[in-house]
Amino acid sequence: MSTRTAAPTGNTTAHPVPDRHGQNLFTTDTELHKLLALYLPPELLQHMQPHFERLGALAGGRLDELAQVADHNPPTLQLRTRTGIDDQKVIKHAAYVEMERLALSEFGLAAMSHREETLGWKGKMPPLVKYVLTYLFVQAEFGLCCPVSMTDSLARTLKKFGSPELVERFLPRFQSLDFDTLAQGAMFMTEQAAGSDIAATVTRAWQDEAGQWRLSGDKWFCSNPDADFAMVLARADDAPAGMKGVSLFLLPKRLDDGSANHYRILRLKDKMGTRSMASGEIRLEGAVAYLVGEAGRGFQQMADMVNNSRLSNGVRAAGLMRRAVAEAEYIASERRAFGKRLADMPLMQRQLTKLRLPAEQARTMVFQTALALARSDGGDKTAYPLLRILTPLIKFRACRDARKVTGDAMEVRGGCGYIEEWADPRLVRDAHLGSIWEGTSNIVALDVLRAVKRENSLPALQDHFSMLLDQTVVAPAFAAALRDALVRAAALADRASQDGGEPMARQAASALYHTCSAIAMAWEGSRAGSAQRIQWAQLVLLHRVLPRDPLNADGVPESWNTDIAAAPAKVAVVA
Repeated sequence: MSTRTAAPTGNTTAHPVPDRHGQNLFTTDTELHKLLALYLPPELLQHMQPHFERLGALAGGRLDELAQVADHNPPTLQLRTRTGIDDQKVIKHAAYVEMERLALSEFGLAAMSHREETLGWKGKMPPLVKYVLTYLFVQAEFGLCCPVSMTDSLARTLKKFGSPELVERFLPRFQSLDFDTLAQGAMFMTEQAAGSDIAATVTRAWQDEAGQWRLSGDKWFCSNPDADFAMVLARADDAPAGMKGVSLFLLPKRLDDGSANHYRILRLKDKMGTRSMASGEIRLEGAVAYLVGEAGRGFQQMADMVNNSRLSNGVRAAGLMRRAVAEAEYIASERRAFGKRLADMPLMQRQLTKLRLPAEQARTMVFQTALALARSDGGDKTAYPLLRILTPLIKFRACRDARKVTGDAMEVRGGCGYIEEWADPRLVRDAHLGSIWEGTSNIVALDVLRAVKRENSLPALQDHFSMLLDQTVVAPAFAAALRDALVRAAALADRASQDGGEPMARQAASALYHTCSAIAMAWEGSRAGSAQRIQWAQLVLLHRVLPRDPLNADGVPESWNTDIAAAPAKVAVVA
């Protein structure tokens, strides 16, 4: 008989595989607390604190569990009932439906910008609050945040361009927090031959004998295809070719008598990521629709909805990076190998810093862009050119950075990071969406140049970040380096916007993003008393902007730290 004793089980006090599940993703994020104190009015921050804490707890626990279940149980398409009646329906897993309830009803993420009271706060909620809540929510669930963003953006576009009758009739459902009556939104733009080339749209629009607009044609990529309403681009029969012939229409899922509108979901897409949320192909078969705004100006009107979604893409990318970095930091602080914590190993410290920089850049740019949006929506004419360039900048760079950050963070967990029981694979798959949807990287980088040429956005950008620099107390040499980088990045963007400069679009967009984020991070560090944030700004400038010799082990210039009451350049691991 063997005398071997059984291996111990359930030893949770010194388990070799760290698991962060159950942590509050808000209360453990001390950098976010510093930024909120800097960017939000004290009274509003005090009011929102318990809501941030509650969502942080959900995102680190129950919501994360729901997201994992929904990711492994994607939606299916029902075309007929078991008795043979045509009744198309997207069948969603109960875990996804519960996440819908939390996002749309309990926290009001899609409705809060269109209400006078949300979460007990009287009056309009500033965009930053919505984006902070989204930033927390997306750290657990990414897919649902796409319909949330489209619903919010559709309501915004409807209010801005729809007739008073159209707004009065349909907007209340987008303002509702009642889960049984609120409306979800979508946008159906993409066609097989007309992806980003909206001028190639061939979906047909015509008026029937009663004067009602009808739509026919195929839309190739439609996320949230069973939404209650969708914004659709189509070309009227008598409209000219090209962009000027495209108009914007509001497409209801149900007609006034409650019957289904005349379009079909042909199939659902088998996607690499965002698997919890349905995306499909739709065939319009004389579907009833309502003209939104002026005929022939559909692209300009839809661009407002797309730009709002692009900002949301940047927010979501920032959230994904934060989740990935926080997981890597936790593993490094808890995992031991070769007799040491990973966090105490110099090469791991360097790796974590390289993960933190793009994640913190994106977070800073979310705050800066949200403030520009609030000013622009509040009637500040000087804020629109700034918002117009910040939006494609964050969509372009943050979404691209998220692909690398999530992948490199997965590596910190090691072999477990490659296993679908953990969040890492889902983060990596979802991160690839941001740089494709609502405009690929090339399209969005060119939109940065379009903002420079058509909206005179470059002076607005320079003025804003020069103002931040004027308010920033750092070493004179570092301030001078930041100022010089801003001048040179603006000059590059100006050259790229000229004839023949198109090949430099991505280079110019990256230069502006990195320089502006470094300036804003230094400003934040100076105002919030965060030496760590100033150090990160220095590293952004050193590693992502200035020329470096890859064969030289250089560091932050000593002159950049002069007169700064800051800790050494080494950044501590946050457990």
